[in-house]
Amino acid sequence: MENTTENILDVTKLAPQQKHPTIFERYDNLSAGESLILHNDHDPKPLYYQLVGLRGDVFTWEYLEQGPALFRIKITKK
Repeated sequence: MENTTENILDVTKLAPQQKHPTIFERYDNLSAGESLILHNDHDPKPLYYQLVGLRGDVFTWEYLEQGPALFRIKITKK
């Protein structure tokens, strides 16, 4: 049976200093092919560049919703 539960991380509920470490921890725990859906109150494009810089081209980044109040991004580990 296929698992259809989404792996959602709502960083709007985290303190600023906890956001990136929490996102990286959740991403690192993904297996190849698994996804994380990130909810944020602004465009997290700087996170995209940080993830590329620290992990390389090992993920896909897909906007599911682009504001203005909510940004939803699907990050999939290659």
